Formats: sequence, C-alpha cells, structure tokens
Amino acid sequence: MTPISVVIITLNEGPNIERCINSVLDIADEIVVMDSISVDNTKEICLKYGVKFIEQPFLGYIEQKNKALEFSTYPHVLSLDADEEVSEELKTSIRQAKENWQGDGYYFNRLTNYCGKWIRHTDWYPDQKLRLFDKRKGKWSGINPHDIYTLQAGTSQLFLKGDLLHYSFPNIDHHLDIVKKFTSILAQESFKKGKKAGLFSLLFNPLWKFIKSYFIRRGFLDGYYGFVIAVISAFATFVKYLKIRELYKENPPVG
Repeated sequence: MTPISVVIITLNEGPNIERCINSVLDIADEIVVMDSISVDNTKEICLKYGVKFIEQPFLGYIEQKNKALEFSTYPHVLSLDADEEVSEELKTSIRQAKENWQGDGYYFNRLTNYCGKWIRHTDWYPDQKLRLFDKRKGKWSGINPHDIYTLQAGTSQLFLKGDLLHYSFPNIDHHLDIVKKFTSILAQESFKKGKKAGLFSLLFNPLWKFIKSYFIRRGFLDGYYGFVIAVISAFATFVKYLKIRELYKENPPVG
C-alpha cells in the first residue's frame, strides 16, 4: 500500500475546508495544510482534525503549492484546493491506485458547481487535472494564478475514474470579483514574460472564447448558467488583454 499525503493551501477558507478534509479522511495517510495567515476560523477547523498546519505568507499560487510540497512526509501526494471535494467514485479509484501504484502521476475530471448547478459542458468540464503524483517526478508550474502540475519528461500519466467536485462560485458577484482579481494577476505575469496584446487578440480572442465555450463545448446544454459562464469567460479574456495593453502604456519599453 502506497501512503499518500494530502496537501492543501488555504486563505480564509472557513466555509470550505471542513468539507474538503472530510472527503479525504479515509484515504489520506497525512493531511498537510499550508495557510496564508487566515483571519477567519480556517486554522481552528484544521487543528480540530489534527492536520499538519503550516502558516506561510502567500508567495503566489505556484510558489505556495511548491512550498507546501516540502512539508509532506510521503513523496506521493494528492493536491487539493480548499473548495474541492473528492467524490466517492474518485476515492475508490485513489484507493486502487494506492494498492497498485503504476504511474508517476494520475489525472481525473473536475466537475464544477456554479451558483448551485453542476456544469457538465462549456470549457469547465471535463477540466482534467493531474493532482495525484510522485512529487519527486515534477513540480508546479504554469502562469499565476493558473497553476498546473508538470511531470518530468519520460514519466507516465494514468487516468482515474470519478470526479473531483469543485464548489467554485456561490453567486455571480463572486465570479466577477475573481475575474477582476485573476485578470490583474494574469496581466502582470504576462507582462513580465513579455507577452503582447495586439488589437487582434483584444477583439478576436474574447469572441472565440464565447463561441468555443457556448457552441463548440456545448455550454448551451447547461441552460442559463452555461450562457452566463460563456459570457463572463469572454469578458475575462477581453479584460486580461486590455490590462496587458495598459501595462505596456504605463511602462513603455526603453530604447
């Protein structure tokens, strides 16, 4: 049996963290929570369950997750966000993987709950995530705030049945608040990497985002909220490129 450490990063996740922890109590050999100095009851809830609780000022999504891995006792890790829950079917698959570990990493589908509705289309499903892995074989990478776990070349990935349940946005206002926050982070990271945002990207990419999400990925089958998600996703794409352009105006290249 391969032991696993469940690793979670948190910041003011009082409404979510208990659900997340409860979903892994019977498959985790250790639960590690790295908290960015929450001011709500996140710490009290975590300590109630006897998790390994580390306080670390926020370093960035990618940096925080890599830092958290340093505190796991076991090399095999299940990484979760605090607003996620492991479904019963996925738990069964993870138990089977623990009994017969064959891959360097395992990925599975993530199913998102939006304003109380499970979204089974748009760009949000199946939304495959590699979250169970041997931490010696890869690291967190990507562009903040969109982290992705990347395995080294020559490693193997296997698929597990069962959904990771994601309780994303309880209401549309929360979604719009996250769009504002995340587009600023993405714009800053893109600017640092020298990514440009021409007029074509500003005009065409949001339109393509809507068409892809609503029509190609059949967001219309999710009804009203499928339309809302497609529109807000297109809007977020527009805002991201707009903010990149503004950063170049505020910080023109020298020479």
